Amino acid sequence: MSSQTLKKAGLKVTLPRLKVLEVMESLVGNHVSAEDVYKLLLETKTDIGLATIYRILNQFEEVGLLTRHHFDGAVARFELKSSSHHDHMICTDSGDIIEFNDPVIEARQQEIAREKGYELLGHSLILRVKPTERIA
Repeated sequence: MSSQTLKKAGLKVTLPRLKVLEVMESLVGNHVSAEDVYKLLLETKTDIGLATIYRILNQFEEVGLLTRHHFDGAVARFELKSSSHHDHMICTDSGDIIEFNDPVIEARQQEIAREKGYELLGHSLILRVKPTERIA
């Protein structure tokens, strides 16, 4: 599966690319940094340098296999490109990233763009949240 994915994306099939793609495929729904990928590969005794992992993740983004996010402003996080759009909530306490899709929000964004005389081409919605306090 992974080698076919690389070929379809127009990338040469190499062991480092295969290994990075396998990690990303095993983490569907997760948002990982290059350092996270590096650590996971080390756990499986796969020795691929961090610079190579950065390069591969950038290549994967360029060919549309991954989406890059800058949730916290500094560290880039990657996820496999999804066939359906979703937005994100970031928990300020735990750092958890929660994916969601809301048709009402999506429709309203389209309406706002049209009202202002624009066509919405894309967007990124990130909500920063914290757990609500529970009253016993």
